[in-house]
Amino acid sequence: MFTGIIASVGRIVSMQPLAQSEYAGVRLVVDAGRLDLSDVGLGDSIAINGACMTAVDVDVANHAFAVDVSNESLSKTTGLNALGPVNLEKAMRLSDRLGGHLVSGHVDDVARIVSFQPVGESHELVVATSLKWQRFLADKGSITLHGVSLTVNRKWVAGDEVCVTINLIPHTIAHTVFQHLKAGDLINLEIDLLARYIAQLMPNAE
Repeated sequence: MFTGIIASVGRIVSMQPLAQSEYAGVRLVVDAGRLDLSDVGLGDSIAINGACMTAVDVDVANHAFAVDVSNESLSKTTGLNALGPVNLEKAMRLSDRLGGHLVSGHVDDVARIVSFQPVGESHELVVATSLKWQRFLADKGSITLHGVSLTVNRKWVAGDEVCVTINLIPHTIAHTVFQHLKAGDLINLEIDLLARYIAQLMPNAE
């Protein structure tokens, strides 16, 4: 479980296939950036761009760790199949402050950035995703994008997609991979955990 508060922008520095097969996953080596690895052990969970991964090697001296990503995970996410910057967060402790919201690290879909423009001192982000997620999204509700806990300002339907607009303050942009993103880029989306279970318990609710 995570909070959606990014601890560091790291970087995928190596990507090697786990087997000689088109269906094989990959082993990623990640430069942890400012993420403290002193209390991370083998088998611990770290969210990479919002996707919960298991540490299979931890190199504290070189400030890096490795994870194995299955082909299934690669097919359901973005940003884990190439070298480059990634958002990082260690799994939360029960004693931690919940600065964002409860985030499972299970990516529901890959959304598309429609626009990302400065508005005043902040930036307005517009994201489109499949219409099937409409009932899980609410004005002023929570959403997770690339592992970042964010608040939906407004949602609306456009054709076969649902769109949301989100305000990002300068601090969020400066301390996440949002500083590298632009219109047209894909982004990992996780719906609110509470909305998921309410919808399961009340399948006919609108």
